[in-house]
Amino acid sequence: MVNLHPQSTLLGAVILARHGDRLEFFQDPLTYTPSATSLTPLGTVQELQLGSFLRATYLDPTNPSTFIAGISPDLVDIAQVIVRADAAGEGSVIQESVNALLQGLYPPTPSFSITLANGTNVVGAMGGYQYVPVESVQPNLDISLNSFTSCPNFDLHTQAFYNSDEFKAKAQAAAPFLQALKPYVGNRSLDFINMFNIFDFVNVEMIHNKTFLDALPATFAAQAYALANYHENGVFTDGKIDGIGNVAIQTILPSIFSSLTRIANQSDPLKLALNEISYKPFISLFNITAATEKNPEIAGIVDYTSVVSLELRASPAGPPMVTMRFKNGTAEHTFRPLSIFGKADIPLSEFIGRLAPAAINSTSQWCQACNQHVLRGCSGCV
Repeated sequence: MVNLHPQSTLLGAVILARHGDRLEFFQDPLTYTPSATSLTPLGTVQELQLGSFLRATYLDPTNPSTFIAGISPDLVDIAQVIVRADAAGEGSVIQESVNALLQGLYPPTPSFSITLANGTNVVGAMGGYQYVPVESVQPNLDISLNSFTSCPNFDLHTQAFYNSDEFKAKAQAAAPFLQALKPYVGNRSLDFINMFNIFDFVNVEMIHNKTFLDALPATFAAQAYALANYHENGVFTDGKIDGIGNVAIQTILPSIFSSLTRIANQSDPLKLALNEISYKPFISLFNITAATEKNPEIAGIVDYTSVVSLELRASPAGPPMVTMRFKNGTAEHTFRPLSIFGKADIPLSEFIGRLAPAAINSTSQWCQACNQHVLRGCSGCV
């Protein structure tokens, strides 16, 4: 169990958060090119709740063990907070999600006000709604939050997984279940390489279609989820820390390193870095940090509004320490500790040093790692 070192100071955190509930979408199982979809009203509520959870955890001065020292808890100081959102092919789902999350993290406050020269006090719009800047990370301009599409070497990695004896054996074992599922999924392909899309349809329908929910046999949803977890974990992991199967997190690592280093620097105002993303980087992160060795149940698709926090604490007698904590969607109400390379916490220098070989630090490095020469800015790379 992670020791939160209540006597130590929480300097800040880097947050990775998944978007909220959305409608069904399709992603090509060979290239992972997605179709557009829409955030639902439920998704906005889930994200608001996640923001409120993060607020109660990190912005509550009455909770000294998890309050971020020096952060402005009510009126946001935009120098202390960085927010980035993946603006990839799922439409505006991820960007809308982070906006809802921010309403919970920094809700409207009458403190967002100003007194004019004539003595009039004006509270900001909508009761002091706080407009926190969000960087929209466009995949064709910045590969950092969505690096697994248009990546030929990643596509080869995916195909190699599908061609493996292990995958073929799993597909054969899954075939009877998929045939039993056929009456419930219409004309969707039951090829095991399409397992994520099969699961996604089942999951979305169970949330939004009462007729489907009532008709589906009780064990089918869990079976589809387990098979999809195997499928996605195989695609978005690699046996080598710098292997292309981990590319979903490899391009995020530089910003994680930079944010944690800035947080450790007492002269830098940064306290909290929030990245709103899809489920894929979670899988790769848990793989490269070996978190799944002690918690194998986290290998796979994290639920909507799941969140990982990389906390940085000042050690009473040593370097600042990184702790990783995880909450899997709305079903979990508290963070759980995860190990990093088998340890409860790890010095920041060691965290960066062990993961640096996996990091992809620039578009040109990504182009080389992916063997991409034309798309996403690669035509200008030597």
